[in-house]
Amino acid sequence: MKPVGVAIVGTGYWGPNLFRNFLGSENVDLRWVCDLVGARARKVVGRYSTVKVTESIEDVLDDPDVEAVALATPARTHGPLGMACLDAGKHLLIEKPLASSVTEGEKLVAAAADHGLVLMCDHTYCYTPAVRKLRELVASGVLGDIQYVDSVRINLGLVQPDIDVFWDLAPHDLSVLDFVLGETFSPPSVAAHGGDPIGAGHSCVGYLTLPLPGKAIAHIHVNWLSPTKIRTMIIGGSKRVAVWDDLHPTQRLSLYDRGVELGEELAEGARKEAHMVSYRLGEMVAPALREIEALQEVVREFVSAIRDARQPLTDGLAGLRVLRVLEAASYSLERQGVLVPLASFD
Repeated sequence: MKPVGVAIVGTGYWGPNLFRNFLGSENVDLRWVCDLVGARARKVVGRYSTVKVTESIEDVLDDPDVEAVALATPARTHGPLGMACLDAGKHLLIEKPLASSVTEGEKLVAAAADHGLVLMCDHTYCYTPAVRKLRELVASGVLGDIQYVDSVRINLGLVQPDIDVFWDLAPHDLSVLDFVLGETFSPPSVAAHGGDPIGAGHSCVGYLTLPLPGKAIAHIHVNWLSPTKIRTMIIGGSKRVAVWDDLHPTQRLSLYDRGVELGEELAEGARKEAHMVSYRLGEMVAPALREIEALQEVVREFVSAIRDARQPLTDGLAGLRVLRVLEAASYSLERQGVLVPLASFD
């Protein structure tokens, strides 16, 4: 089939990664790289490439051979730039988060539907073999009923000038939970607590708490100030516990047959709330996973969705669900961590 004509808009932190993977796909005709700073775009493209460089997005939108745009610009620009791409009839891959507000996100989703275009969120971690295996384990019932999720994403990272640590890092964890848990991830509310110990003007350390169905709970810790880098998610189920360690290349996923079980109430005369507690100490299994670059899978899924005229695995609605949690978290943060219903942001 004819390769899909693609343009990349934005060559900051993530743009060069998109360039490398789109350029390496045999199903893509990478035609343009666009950035307000032309020199930065030309550096990414290189002196010998035939890919055209421009500082004007109009050049991209006016090219009839450009069928799709990959947008890797700051979140505050996703709404207007994304809408311009969709209105020009271009399929759209958009970097996380989908937009800077739920209202903007809803407009993008509606516009894509109206124009019959693919709108895909670049929730990259959802395309890693480990996270796909996690999704399979949850869906098949291997873990049993989900009881808790503990997710930690910390490092000595780049303190963003325009967004807090929640909007910068938490979309990764939230998108993974949305992808892995499916309908099980339907938090009715969220509470956020954050701190700004260095005076950046917004939270640099943060904690999200999300109630889940069946008295389960999810907790997400994000931090720009940690001297150590940790990328770990633990999903505890009634049958098994899965541990995803993204920084462990030889064992990214571990499955433990270990847990706590509550037995019958104690003999008569004991406190009513006292129960027999037993501990299950079974084996640990590390599933064999192939090592691939997740962004290659993102490009493959984007092109496939365009060719098949279908919704991608991480579509605009997935991005919108993440946005609702982020916006509710910001509302909670302003009110000293109160539990905020997500229904307020539907």
